[in-house]
Amino acid sequence: MSKQLPLILVTNDDGVTSPGLRAAAAALEAMGEVLIVAPALQQSGAGRSMPAGYEGCITRHKIALNGHSVEGYAVEGSPAQVVQHGIVEIASRRPDLVVSGINYGENVGSGITVSGTVGAAMEGADFHIPSLAVSLQTAPEYYLNHSEVVDFGVAAHFLKLFARQVLDVGLPPGVDLLKIDVPQSATLQTPWRWTHLSRQRYFVPVKPHRRRPSDPGPMGFEVHIDMETLEPDSDIRAVAVDGVVSVTPITLDLTARVEPARLNDWLR
Repeated sequence: MSKQLPLILVTNDDGVTSPGLRAAAAALEAMGEVLIVAPALQQSGAGRSMPAGYEGCITRHKIALNGHSVEGYAVEGSPAQVVQHGIVEIASRRPDLVVSGINYGENVGSGITVSGTVGAAMEGADFHIPSLAVSLQTAPEYYLNHSEVVDFGVAAHFLKLFARQVLDVGLPPGVDLLKIDVPQSATLQTPWRWTHLSRQRYFVPVKPHRRRPSDPGPMGFEVHIDMETLEPDSDIRAVAVDGVVSVTPITLDLTARVEPARLNDWLR
């Protein structure tokens, strides 16, 4: 009896028409059965949210992949909701791996819970399925526009590297998902390193310009790095300063790592 190919659920937060999604699926196609389930619309910044207003409508969507066409699914919902529909409703069996990406723009620092890319991977991890969140550093003008100018080839290379390892041996002990961030300048020879999540806020809110509070005024942002306090082994330093690929092991356990004795001392 032939061994069943692993089932890989590929999703994102940029939407089902994203070139980054296609690049991820194309990179993984040789490793197993690829199931593409992605948001019907742009969902950047949705985090792991579960908005009550979405109805979860599912439509089939043809996606060009490695010279042929495959059938994917567009789901009305947030990235996390899309993963739920993919696992519970669409997949014919339990996925062996969930891959979220490849995202337009890096997801680093203390604000990663805002990221729909990371949120989708967290949802996969909460089903106890090994998950990867993969992002490519880009200029801000590419974050929301699905530009074909962005080359996802190098990011796809590192995705394949870690997806293969996870499929072969699973995630490292105590790890629920891996967050992979690839610098814009990276090549196939760029080194990677283990990092931890920086406590710095990477995308800093910028006050909107408007005459009256009732005028439209979405919050802007700018990238800010405090070099004096930036941790040497952080994801921000790896990607934005040193130009190496950042691989951050993430756990769903958000409990502060503090000994009970110190907590009791605080109460005194």
